[in-house]
Amino acid sequence: MQRTDYCAQITKQDIGRKATVTGWIQRNRDLGGLAFVNLRDSSGIMQVVFPGDDSSLAAAHTLGREDVVAVTGTITARDTVNINPDMTTGEIELRAEKLEILNRARTPPFLIEGSGEDTTEETRLRFRYVDIRRERMQSNLLLRHQVFKKIRDFFDEQGFIEIETPILTKSTPEGARDFLVPSRIEPGKFYALPQSPQLFKQLLMIGGIDRYFQLAKCFRDEDLRADRQPEFTQLDFEIAFPRGKEEIISLLEKMLDQLFRNTLNVHLPQRFPCLSYHEAIARYGSDKPDLRFGMEIEDISHLVKGCEYRIFTDALAVGGKVLGINACGCAGYSRSQIDRLQKLAVADGAGGLLWIKVGEEISSPLAKFITEERLQEIVALFGATSGDLILIVAGEGMEPVLGSLRVTIAHQEKMEDDDWHFLWVTDFPLFEHTEEGELTSSHHPFTSPRQQDIAALESRFATALADSYDLVLNGVELGSGSIRIHSRALQERIFTVLGFDKEEMEERFGFFLHALEYGTPPHGGFALGLDRCIMMMARESSIRDVIAFPKTTTGLCPLTNAPMSVTREQLNELKLQKQDETRKE
Repeated sequence: MQRTDYCAQITKQDIGRKATVTGWIQRNRDLGGLAFVNLRDSSGIMQVVFPGDDSSLAAAHTLGREDVVAVTGTITARDTVNINPDMTTGEIELRAEKLEILNRARTPPFLIEGSGEDTTEETRLRFRYVDIRRERMQSNLLLRHQVFKKIRDFFDEQGFIEIETPILTKSTPEGARDFLVPSRIEPGKFYALPQSPQLFKQLLMIGGIDRYFQLAKCFRDEDLRADRQPEFTQLDFEIAFPRGKEEIISLLEKMLDQLFRNTLNVHLPQRFPCLSYHEAIARYGSDKPDLRFGMEIEDISHLVKGCEYRIFTDALAVGGKVLGINACGCAGYSRSQIDRLQKLAVADGAGGLLWIKVGEEISSPLAKFITEERLQEIVALFGATSGDLILIVAGEGMEPVLGSLRVTIAHQEKMEDDDWHFLWVTDFPLFEHTEEGELTSSHHPFTSPRQQDIAALESRFATALADSYDLVLNGVELGSGSIRIHSRALQERIFTVLGFDKEEMEERFGFFLHALEYGTPPHGGFALGLDRCIMMMARESSIRDVIAFPKTTTGLCPLTNAPMSVTREQLNELKLQKQDETRKE
């Protein structure tokens, strides 16, 4: 019995002809005589009727959920009273004439027709081959396929060449820990899985590849969360001789517009808004601000200067600021709700959180320290009206505190709309300090400083800005790019500022530094996180729901039980010992 049709592609125009369909049993309503079966394949569901007067079809009464069958029969119209408007095939059914049971199934661990919320994520991932049968997962994986195809078509039309770069490569610092792979042939030495194809795509530019792209697998050994996986896929592309970052930004905007139109029927603006890093921090308290709601940060330092409130005077005395946001419509917050916000602010580094409630009258703890007129000026500065709640913090670097409160309030008050708010953030600091106090690159060490910052790089590295650009969508960073360094001399200067000596430069980056001496063109590019992008396009909250076989937040695969221990023989081949065995010796 060979399939002639997919279930959901049969319509009432096919009434009267024979068809053979195959798939999984989603539901079996056995009425003793008749049996009504919902048969599901990758296209959807149709109803199959097994008449009770045909003994050759008696096995239909034994069919259970997820049994795999092939059914041949005649396509017939349903009675008017039995039409199901909720099914694509609700006007027809297949009257079975022959049944072949291809495989029996154990009772599935959860309902295939469910949303997945009837079980734990760990169970869904352990039985991922069952979970993938759900309509939601099928839709997400189809969207992923469409996104990949549209991207490839677009870059091919723009004259790019898709080139694969190595998976087994050399460990280089790119912001996260590497996954290491021991070498059997060179005992004691290791490959690293690439965090990105960064150096290889730059080598392709040196090699005369004018326009490169790749849907690249990348690996980072870092703490996981809902929008992060240890292995992920990114759109990676690079251009030689670009007309500055504007050409790269314009190209990506055009690609995203085509992608959203062709997959979601959504038209994006011709140009995305743009903020510098410092503007984003000053206005939103984040380098990836969510523009779906307001609550911009305002500086009220000049309005409270000279007041006797100690927190303000102490902050202003050391060069800090007094900042606030207007939580529109939140004046009804109870004391306990405000206390919870205060705890969040203190946990983020604030000394405390002050408030002003705007109603028929203005109420605030600040009323003891500043005049009614000054309170009115603060309210006016925020554009606050009756029903609004102004939240205020004081100190140095308090913008991120308000940025966090802004997102928390917007989420709990459901202020986010369903639109797509893209944003470019540019001119990041070239360097930053880690939590341990070490100097590191904000993006990666191959990012070019802005031209105006190159001359005094060593003496003013703390204020040097990168010729870089991040793409943000609804508060989520989708990717980043930059104009790259194409001079060995400048690259060595960057490494020197980062603390590398000549010997370390040669050991870790010698192959790349030598390549820069062989006629390197100016170049720049971008890396777009496709898993995150597809997650947002699918309106999912976790990238695990748009990846076929993801890991948990602890890096485990419940399906295969990876990672796992290896045998003593395997370790011996690699000339490796377990740490506890070394200690025993």
